Amino acid sequence: MSDMADSRPGAIALGRQMTVEFYDCSAEILADSRRMEEIFLHAASVSGAHVVNSNFHSFEPQGVSGVLVISESHFAVHAWPEHDYAAVDLFTCGSGVDFDLAVQALAAGMRSGQWIISSIVNRGILHDSGQLERLVPVVENGENCGLQLSWKERFEHSQARALSSCIDLYDCKTIDFTAEDQWKKLVEKLVAKLAVSEGTSGSWHYAVNGNDMEFFHSFACGRISGFIVPEKRTVYLNIFTDGFFDPRPLAEAAMEITGGTYYRMQVQVRQ
Repeated sequence: MSDMADSRPGAIALGRQMTVEFYDCSAEILADSRRMEEIFLHAASVSGAHVVNSNFHSFEPQGVSGVLVISESHFAVHAWPEHDYAAVDLFTCGSGVDFDLAVQALAAGMRSGQWIISSIVNRGILHDSGQLERLVPVVENGENCGLQLSWKERFEHSQARALSSCIDLYDCKTIDFTAEDQWKKLVEKLVAKLAVSEGTSGSWHYAVNGNDMEFFHSFACGRISGFIVPEKRTVYLNIFTDGFFDPRPLAEAAMEITGGTYYRMQVQVRQ
């Protein structure tokens, strides 16, 4: 890659940091800490980095964080399988690591359909005087430009009316796909987690369509529906409420009930 060092006379960078957004990845791979570690070890090898230590951790019900400590600094990742997305941080304090090769290896390993370099930052700008340049915070009109980090913040900030979430559960192992009463219990537990004030009692509909099943539960201010594919051991849930709910605890509860291996999630704030 091109030299991104500070071009001012006498200035050097103690380190260089690249952040990369990997989209449209394989959710199955992002949920597997062992495979993610193998991918990062391979990327370090092909890029010329020297690994000192490796630590990758799986979260419940899903998600992976990992870091490779390399003699040149570190490679780090946090993965969201439900969004097919991985946030990667590459840092080096030497010129011997090829970031381009590392990114290509990571994209191939995670089967990323699109990746974007979101920043390249020189860290520790050192002038010939021996003084470090002090960088200022990123602000606009005196306000912090950070984005919201929770759906509740996003909901309130946009003055939204409603929220909907599509939750896809894969490789479900512990639920009887043909038992209507188990799907009723699933919906009851999800309804109990919804923070809605208008009440959640309503109508229930269940139908069998060939080898697949579907259900629909409506209540005063929303609905929960599902499409069940036993052949693939997959469940597709759709949840909507007139008001806010936190989609992640619902996805995690559904994972626990169905015994899913991993899930994907799409959330829409409705204004």
